Amino acid sequence: MSQSDQHSHPSAPDLSPRRRRLVFRATHRGTKETDLMVGGFVTRNIAAFSEAELDELEGVLELLDVDLADWLSGRRPIPPEVMTPMLARMAEECSRSGAGVPEAVREAAPRG
Repeated sequence: MSQSDQHSHPSAPDLSPRRRRLVFRATHRGTKETDLMVGGFVTRNIAAFSEAELDELEGVLELLDVDLADWLSGRRPIPPEVMTPMLARMAEECSRSGAGVPEAVREAAPRG
């Protein structure tokens, strides 16, 4: 984790064990693309999630990587039967320019 990440996100000891486990699951999905999209979203938001949102997040993390990557990147629409407020929020954030790109890479990129 870069120094700027350490300042903008709570460190692991500042998080409850449940939140630390969810960050780990979100950042170790199995595919780099999903690690960056899902893990980035979770890392940025985990400290503010309510217990109900953590429950929803756990449900999202049960979904297959290939599906999450396609849905969050916009390659395929999210099916109504799996759509939740947490997944919708994640998809909205991932649709923004630069989503899934680590902060250190974004900061180093030339401004145009």
